[in-house]
Amino acid sequence: MTGTQATAGAVATAFAAGPLLLGVRHHGPGSARAVRAALDAARPAAVLIEGPPEGDALLPLAADPQMRPPVALLAHAVDDPGRAASWPLAEFSPEWVAIRWALAHDVPVRFIDLPATHSLALKEPHGEETAPAPEAPVDEEVAPAVDPIRALAETAGYDDPERWWEDVVEHRSPAADATADALAPFAALAEAMTALREAYGDGGHPRDAVREAYMRIQLRTARKEFGDGLAVVCGAWHVPALAARTTLAADRALLKGLPKVKAEMTWVPWTHRRLARHSGYGAGIDSPGWYGHLFGAADRPIERWMTKVAGLLREEDRPVSTAHVIEAVRLAETLAAMRGRPLAGLSETTDAVRAVMCEGSDVPLALIQDRLVVGETLGEVPDSAPAVPLQRDLTRTQRTLRLKPEALEKELGLDLRKETDAARSRLLHRLRLLGIGWGEPAAGRGSTGTFRESWRLRWEPELHVRVAEAGVWGTTVETAATAKAESQALGATALSEVTALAEHCLLAGLTEALPVVMKALADRAALDADVGHLADALPALARSLRYGDVRSTDTAALAEVAAGLAERICVGLPPACTGLDTDGAEALRRQVDGVHTAIGLLAAGTGPAGTDATPAEAETDTTRAEAEAEAEAEAEAEAEAATPAATPAQGLRDRWATVLRKLAGRDTVAGIIRGRATRLLLDDGRLTEDEAARLMGLALSPGTPPTDAAAWIEGFVGGASGGGMLLVHDERLLALVDGWLSGVPADTFTDVLPLLRRTFSAFESGVRRTLGELVRRGPVPEGAGPAATDHAYPGFGPGLDTDRADAVEQVLHLLLDRTPITAVTPVPEEATA
Repeated sequence: MTGTQATAGAVATAFAAGPLLLGVRHHGPGSARAVRAALDAARPAAVLIEGPPEGDALLPLAADPQMRPPVALLAHAVDDPGRAASWPLAEFSPEWVAIRWALAHDVPVRFIDLPATHSLALKEPHGEETAPAPEAPVDEEVAPAVDPIRALAETAGYDDPERWWEDVVEHRSPAADATADALAPFAALAEAMTALREAYGDGGHPRDAVREAYMRIQLRTARKEFGDGLAVVCGAWHVPALAARTTLAADRALLKGLPKVKAEMTWVPWTHRRLARHSGYGAGIDSPGWYGHLFGAADRPIERWMTKVAGLLREEDRPVSTAHVIEAVRLAETLAAMRGRPLAGLSETTDAVRAVMCEGSDVPLALIQDRLVVGETLGEVPDSAPAVPLQRDLTRTQRTLRLKPEALEKELGLDLRKETDAARSRLLHRLRLLGIGWGEPAAGRGSTGTFRESWRLRWEPELHVRVAEAGVWGTTVETAATAKAESQALGATALSEVTALAEHCLLAGLTEALPVVMKALADRAALDADVGHLADALPALARSLRYGDVRSTDTAALAEVAAGLAERICVGLPPACTGLDTDGAEALRRQVDGVHTAIGLLAAGTGPAGTDATPAEAETDTTRAEAEAEAEAEAEAEAEAATPAATPAQGLRDRWATVLRKLAGRDTVAGIIRGRATRLLLDDGRLTEDEAARLMGLALSPGTPPTDAAAWIEGFVGGASGGGMLLVHDERLLALVDGWLSGVPADTFTDVLPLLRRTFSAFESGVRRTLGELVRRGPVPEGAGPAATDHAYPGFGPGLDTDRADAVEQVLHLLLDRTPITAVTPVPEEATA
């Protein structure tokens, strides 16, 4: 008897006994091929699939040419979009294959699982299931106490259930399936699951009884409409329950009293990476990319897989030849034979790739795991799929700005002088304010100007839920972000929250929300008397003024608030710097740095061209030369000239310098703050080197406790760029530090050592090496000539070479675009003739 004749006889027998129950493993390519073969052989009158009935109206979209798996049915509660459940489907999912087969053959297809209106009602807003809820939403199922695949694998003598499933199901060749009975695998699997259900009952998952009762009711309804010529595609675990004979009254009793919520459902794109998690049907898979390859490969899957791996490694500039591919295939097949497997699986191919193509290294293997074994595939859904208004506006904006959502993380650099890039920046900042984390700011490369932004973009399927949640704020991204910003401003309790929100509104271009935010900012600033809170809030306001200049935004009101905060900080900071412990002094030192940078921006009306200071990244060494591109500097200057700059209070920088002098000269102020104030004054040119040396001498005098002196040194040379170079170029300060350190008593040296190590370890290695050479050389006697400095230590010359210094000076004039040097060699008249 041929395979076709055997299949025909089995189909007739199966339909005579009732509907055809096709038990599958969700997201299994072997199950998908078997389902397709069974449907081709049986030609059922209707197809019933395990899934939410609310998705029936969306099933025709699966035949749309724009629909590309992986996709998912996403349901959410109308009144609480945070309550959401998803049913993902990949190209190799048996359910997807059944849907596409039914649509291609004009066969009715329906979902028969528990409706989402019930499963969502059984879910708490934060994801917990209500107790005693009879059923959990399918995307939050907990693995049953008894894993049926593991139980069958152990019965067969396997210690790895995945390997058993691959050997028995996934590695069945399509050619063998074509000549065999198409229903035989399902009959064998149903028999095995029946035995397991008899032994383990519900397998530690009692809520399955409710789902199975609902599926039996739907099955009865379909039999009345289509007869027994039905095919049911469901999880193999449910097959014995659907085949069981129960009464309609008993099934309805199990469903009585289930809670309900109003739910909406749509198709959304999904990713292979998201399929790798335990979601959807509770059958997360570790290697969706590998399974997709097995399903799509018509023949010779191992050879085709090794070719993919070789192509990926070549793209990463790794030398992989055709010989490598051949040897890897041979090794994988040999390993499969040694391990008694019918076909090389993922473990054999991975071992072969590691040995042959990766030279035993796991580093390139991690790339293969990420790109191929898991995969970065992102599905697509047609425009006709239902969506909330906010999602439609976001999709339309993405297309207008040519920002395509992608599963693979990528970096995006924006030039805010360009209209399209500025619009992209506003969109990404608005989405962040709405809690839709499609993009995250990243440190820029090659430029730190305010006209530059860098982002890391990566679209995750969960963001569709975030969009649905944000839909309560408005129907467009701009109106929703505006409404949420206004709500956050009215509900903010801390000044720093409002200042951060004001900065975010400027970045996002939410001009309609600014009046509400500014009023809240003024109110909080007037009521907050904590200097620490004021110091935390000021840097964000200063940055906001710069962003307003770049984006042509009126920030006059913001400038008034910022100037008022700066004045109050100048008044309240000196008293706040006394009586601090170590942690408090370090925190206040960081706040002093932030305020110093912010006041520098406010006093100038805008920041220095080409810098984009943040509290964590601000460089307080104002003598540092900036090397911005000429075009960017000119464009920024034009923007500042065209936009009325915020006018700060006159003399703000002078008042701040007075405050720093008070901090530097008061013994009651913590040492780290006194040292930092001295350094800031020195960098700004408001303190001479002699005065700095005098203050250091006082701080390092024998009467000062060693721990306080070490803290002063940390504040003076630590926490900023150029601290080590300051000691390199000013041997008086280095001598003071050296002399103090040499005189520290032995019993207290261990107390100051951690502070000193923390300070000096932050210097670059070249700076530390130079300091060591200077200390070893010793101080130069006062009044000694150049000969006194002529030592054999590397890096030190006999003195200043004036001729070489003059040559360097001319180059510096060119680099800094200063006044041209007057000493220019005249051009002979003959050359101009």
